[in-house]
Amino acid sequence: MKKLYIVLILLMVAGCTTTGNFKVPEGSNLYIYQRPEPVNIDQNGKVTTKPFFWTAAGMPPGGGIPYRLEKNGETLKEGRLRAKFRPVSIFWPPAALIYWPMGLNPDITYDLVNDTQE
Repeated sequence: MKKLYIVLILLMVAGCTTTGNFKVPEGSNLYIYQRPEPVNIDQNGKVTTKPFFWTAAGMPPGGGIPYRLEKNGETLKEGRLRAKFRPVSIFWPPAALIYWPMGLNPDITYDLVNDTQE
């Protein structure tokens, strides 16, 4: 029974976040999905944030998750990030499939220095 509780807690945490790997210019701030606060980028480039609505679906240049890089209050770069459907949103109540179905792709690196997403 204890193992079941641990698995349920892990699923809850996984259902509330999305993670991606980033390379950004040193000293810059990364804003994702027009959120007012920049995301926290770990030393290894890992970013964990809340998932995104259906409007983030698709591939750049026309679709994807909007982002903005700023340094000293000036916008360095804007664009879109490749999004990935989150299967956990199908099972995550309440209605994550409606509100939070899209996330960052943990299998690629979003290199915003060299403009590659591989």
